Amino acid sequence: MSSLTETPPAVRTAPARRIAVPAVPASPPRGLGRRIGRITGAVLTRIVAIAALAVIWEVFPRLELVNPVFLPPLTEVLAAWKDLLVSGELGNHTSASLARSAAGFGLAIAAAVPLGLLIGWYTPVANLLNPLLEVFRNTAALAILPVFVLILGLGETSKVAIIFYGCTWPILLNTVSGVRTVDPLLIKSARSLGLGPVRLFQKVVLPAAVPTIFTGIRLAGSASILILIAAEMVGAKAGLGYLINYAQYNFAVPDMYAGIITISAIGLLVNQLLVVTERRFSTWRTAN
Repeated sequence: MSSLTETPPAVRTAPARRIAVPAVPASPPRGLGRRIGRITGAVLTRIVAIAALAVIWEVFPRLELVNPVFLPPLTEVLAAWKDLLVSGELGNHTSASLARSAAGFGLAIAAAVPLGLLIGWYTPVANLLNPLLEVFRNTAALAILPVFVLILGLGETSKVAIIFYGCTWPILLNTVSGVRTVDPLLIKSARSLGLGPVRLFQKVVLPAAVPTIFTGIRLAGSASILILIAAEMVGAKAGLGYLINYAQYNFAVPDMYAGIITISAIGLLVNQLLVVTERRFSTWRTAN
């Protein structure tokens, strides 16, 4: 007879089976997906708008809804643009215009940004120069183009000088505004951490003012091209402004529109380069 305290035999259990769970691919961050979708939507919108303009430009002259003598179809304009490019004439005019515009634009950045920082940061400098700024900021560049021509002549110097003058004011005024509109709380916090005036300006004021400064630089980039075209219509022998003016006088309408398209393309390219540069200098800003 077995004892009541006898230990029962061990029960063997089957080993547990491992169930393979398929790996779920990691989803991209939600913010990245939104950003990609926003960029894609913006690009598609621009493509649709440009395509619609191209269709209207081609169809309206063909249907004689507008006079094709004064507005030829887009295909004729593009053919004229291609002829100018192949002959090298378009390249010569474009290089001459870019050299003048880059010289005046670069000089304006080199002069206006440091001066704007001084005026915005140091009150005595602002009090000294504000009366002169108020006088010259309201004088249009094209209004004093004859003065530059009379003083500097019809050569390259007058053209670069008028571009420099026209580009200086957007950069200067936006730089002053960028420095003066820095959040006072940031400045107080930096001073409470013991930052001196130089370090405060370098680490807080200047980075905070960069977006506003680049807004002025982008405005000046557009102004440099517009002023350049007007300057090249007076006494120039090369340049896109000269090409447009010469084509108009000779009633070469497709060539005239080819020059206009080239100017528009250059303006878009310059603006995009400035946007990329601004993002590079504003990496501290968080994307929405």
